[in-house]
Amino acid sequence: MTRLSPSVPDGRIVIGRVGAAHGIQGDLRIIPLTDFPERFDALREVMVGDELLHVERVKPQGKNILMRFREYAVREEAQKLTGRLLTVARADAAPLDEGEYYVFDIVGLTVCDEENNELGTVENVIRTGSNDVYAVRAEDGREILIPALRTAVLAIDVPGGRMTVRLPE
Repeated sequence: MTRLSPSVPDGRIVIGRVGAAHGIQGDLRIIPLTDFPERFDALREVMVGDELLHVERVKPQGKNILMRFREYAVREEAQKLTGRLLTVARADAAPLDEGEYYVFDIVGLTVCDEENNELGTVENVIRTGSNDVYAVRAEDGREILIPALRTAVLAIDVPGGRMTVRLPE
């Protein structure tokens, strides 16, 4: 399940979270929180929490990334970053194909049915493997699960903040 973090500044997107320190030279394990982990290879600077840091080294390590920042060259200093989010400007988001959306664009959309009845707001995007599922919270507190399929999701208007769906009978 993916949730939009309320601590992310406007205009920025989360690409990872700092894990534990690795070695004695300030390397940190980065847990990628992006569908585009290759983006780390070209990264030269990134916001870590509320600090702009300069990337000195990036090295893949299994599903994680080892990263060293110029400003934190010693393990004891670097480990202070553990738990912080890595963010980049929204303008630096990887391009998507038509009909594809970022999770952070979907979360918060108002969901309406074909008759324009408001059903609720997208609260989460659940990744199931075969297709995503949008978890919509209705005003009465109920949760409505909508599969991210063309048969169920008729239209997504990110600038308008709206999703139109067809619920199964």
